[in-house]
Amino acid sequence: MSLSMVRELLRTLVRRPVTRKYPYEVREPPERFRGRIVIDYSKCVGCGLCARFCPAAAIEMVVVDAGGRKVRRPEVHIYRCVFCGQCELACPRGAISYSREFRLATYNKGELLLRPEPPGGG
Repeated sequence: MSLSMVRELLRTLVRRPVTRKYPYEVREPPERFRGRIVIDYSKCVGCGLCARFCPAAAIEMVVVDAGGRKVRRPEVHIYRCVFCGQCELACPRGAISYSREFRLATYNKGELLLRPEPPGGG
């Protein structure tokens, strides 16, 4: 082992680690971070532009019963999403946005499916 390697080893032993201790030291995501997708269904008109512009095919339009009439609403497969923001830009009503939630790991794939709720919350 050369002298420079020993010097580097000793220097590394006394320095603080470069990485953060994640579960204990949670860092706030940047302001424009795109986390979990959020849809305000009260603003959604069912045009389908979000599904059309999604490069990952993470959004599909499904038919939902809205008090006797059928309306189209986006259903988001978050596990397919690449967080590009194209759906947010395509939405003419501003119904789609991104939260700053970055903890998306789960054991249940169903938790990463954002289904449209029937109008009226029930």
